[in-house]
Amino acid sequence: MITCVVDYVIDPAKLADFERFAAAWMRLVQREGGIHHGYFLPAEGASDEARALFSFESLAAYERYRTLFGVDRDFIEADKIREESGCVIRYRRTFMRPLLPGDDEDL
Repeated sequence: MITCVVDYVIDPAKLADFERFAAAWMRLVQREGGIHHGYFLPAEGASDEARALFSFESLAAYERYRTLFGVDRDFIEADKIREESGCVIRYRRTFMRPLLPGDDEDL
């Protein structure tokens, strides 16, 4: 399993737009066989940081999902939310391998 961690710098004044963007992508990841672990949004105090985590069974499965960017109508519509609203200032994507409860029994 591979988990994609996306760290966002967002416009706090456009949090509702970011939530619409996030909801669309959660549906698309799940539609394409991934597991979305959710978006983590600012909760208390002023913050412009948000995070998303989602997993695919392998890097190859993630790469199949990525082939739909700019091609699939639903992917284009979801990304249009970000583009038109300006809710995302920048983002960084990192890939990680999770160690889950129970995995440590084999160590």
